[in-house]
Amino acid sequence: MPKSSVSLVLSLVTIVSGLLISACENTTTTTTTTATPATNTAATTTNNAKGLKIGSLLPTTGDLASIGQEMVGSVPLMVETVNACGGVNGEPVTLIEVDDQTDPKAGAAGMTKLATVDKVAGVVGSFASSVSTAAISVATPNKVMLVSPGSTSPVFTEKAQKGDFKGFWARTAPPDTYQALALAQLAKKKGFKRVSTVVINNDYGVGFEKAFVQTFEKLGGTVVNKDKPVRYDPKAQTFQTEAGAAFAGKPDAVLAVMYAETGSLFLKAAYQQGVAKGVQIMLTDGVKSDSFPQQVGKGADGKYLLSGAIGTVPGSSGKGLEAFNKLWKEKKGGTPGEYAPQAWDASALLVLAAQAAKENTGVGIAGKIREVAAGDGTPVSDVCEGLKLLKEGKKINYQGASGDVDVDANGDVIGTYDVWTVGDDGKIKVIDKVSPK
Repeated sequence: MPKSSVSLVLSLVTIVSGLLISACENTTTTTTTTATPATNTAATTTNNAKGLKIGSLLPTTGDLASIGQEMVGSVPLMVETVNACGGVNGEPVTLIEVDDQTDPKAGAAGMTKLATVDKVAGVVGSFASSVSTAAISVATPNKVMLVSPGSTSPVFTEKAQKGDFKGFWARTAPPDTYQALALAQLAKKKGFKRVSTVVINNDYGVGFEKAFVQTFEKLGGTVVNKDKPVRYDPKAQTFQTEAGAAFAGKPDAVLAVMYAETGSLFLKAAYQQGVAKGVQIMLTDGVKSDSFPQQVGKGADGKYLLSGAIGTVPGSSGKGLEAFNKLWKEKKGGTPGEYAPQAWDASALLVLAAQAAKENTGVGIAGKIREVAAGDGTPVSDVCEGLKLLKEGKKINYQGASGDVDVDANGDVIGTYDVWTVGDDGKIKVIDKVSPK
C-alpha cells in the first residue's frame, strides 16, 4: 500500500478511536497529561464539563522537578475547595493537569492542547520562565489567561509594557528585578565587594544576571566577570570549564542562578576541582528544595559541600497562609513546599476573576483579574468567602497565602524574600527576610 494511503487509514482510525473514547467518557474534575510535541492528544482529555475549565502547566519532571512536585498539588486542592462551596458561576470547576517537563517545546505543546483541545479559560503556569515564554505565545492569541506562580524573568514585565500579552498574563511571584535587588543588598550587608556570576542560559538566568550586575554596581560592588559572563547550557551534563571560569579571579562570592538538576552537577564540579574552596556561594529560588544539598553531595570529610551557602527565595507571608497550611496538612499531610502558596493564589485569582466576570472565558478572567486582586473591594483571604461576595454582586480584594498579590498593569506583584542557608547537616533553614527597596 502506498505511504499516503497508509497515513490516511491511520488518521481515520485515530479520529474514530478518539470519538469513541470521548463518547464513553464521563465528565471528571481532574485529568493529568504529560505534554509531548505530539499532534494528536484529544483522547487524553475530558470536554463535557459546562462550567469553568482551567489547566495547570507545571514541571513534575525535568530540571525543576524537585520544586515542581512540591507545588503541583496546590491547584487540585483549590479546585476541590471551590467545588465544595458551590463552584463558579453555578457549576463545578474542571481541571486538566499537564506536566511541562521543564521544557519549552513540551510546554508549548501542552499549552496548545489546553487552549485548542481542552478549551480552558485560564492556566496556572508555568514555573520556568523559558516555558512560560513558550506558553504565553500560545495563550495570548487563543485568549487564555496565564497566571504563573514562579516565572520571575524581568523580560515579562518589558513585554507586558509593550502590550505583547494583551492582558492575558500575570504572576503571583515577583520578578527577579526585585530578587536581584534583594540579593545585591544581602551581598553588600555581608561585606562582599567582588562577586562573580554564573547563570543558566535562559530567560530566568540571563535576566537575573543583568538585574544583579546593575544593582550590585550601584551599591558600590564589582562584578568580576561582567565582561565575560558565565552562562551554562541547560542541556549540558559536564561543567568543568564553566566552573573554572566562574570561580576565576578569587571573588569574595559567586552568585549562582540555576535550576536544581543541572545546578547540582555544576556545583559538584566546582567543589571537585577545588575552585570553590573559601568562596561564598550565593543561590536563588531556582534551587531551593530540601533535596538540593543532597544532590550536590558530600565531601571526603562527610560534610555537605553546600554547607554555609546562602540564598533568597520569594517568601510567603499572606493573610491566608495559616489557613492554607492548615488545609494542606489536613488533606495531604506535612507542610506545603516552595511556591505552593503562589500556585494556590494563581488558581484562586482565576476562579475569582471568572466569578467576577460572570463568565467562564479567558477574556472575562483577564478583564477582572486586577479588580479582584488589587481593587478597592472587601479584603478577603478565604476563596469561598470571596466567591460568595462576588455572587452577591459585591467587589473583593483577594489577599492570598503568598502575599497580598496586588497585580499591577504589567501582571507583576511585589514580594518579600526569605534568606536561607544550608547547615552542616544538609538541612535548609530560613534565617532572615529582606525586602527590596
